[in-house]
Amino acid sequence: MFLLLSLSSVSVNAQCAMCRAALTSEGDTVKAEAINDGIVYLMVIPYILVAGIGFAVYRMKKNKAS
Repeated sequence: MFLLLSLSSVSVNAQCAMCRAALTSEGDTVKAEAINDGIVYLMVIPYILVAGIGFAVYRMKKNKAS
């Protein structure tokens, strides 16, 4: 189930309600998309770091067991 959900693509709006209201009221959709991309970028970085640490721990345990 996890693999299926991770491979599907869904459009996600990551803006908070206040940011979205402020940016869409101006009619500048390019600026709103840039803010949305920035929020998604900032959200992804911690997950990548945790995955990297998890992989390093896995390799360390695997090498120690050999």
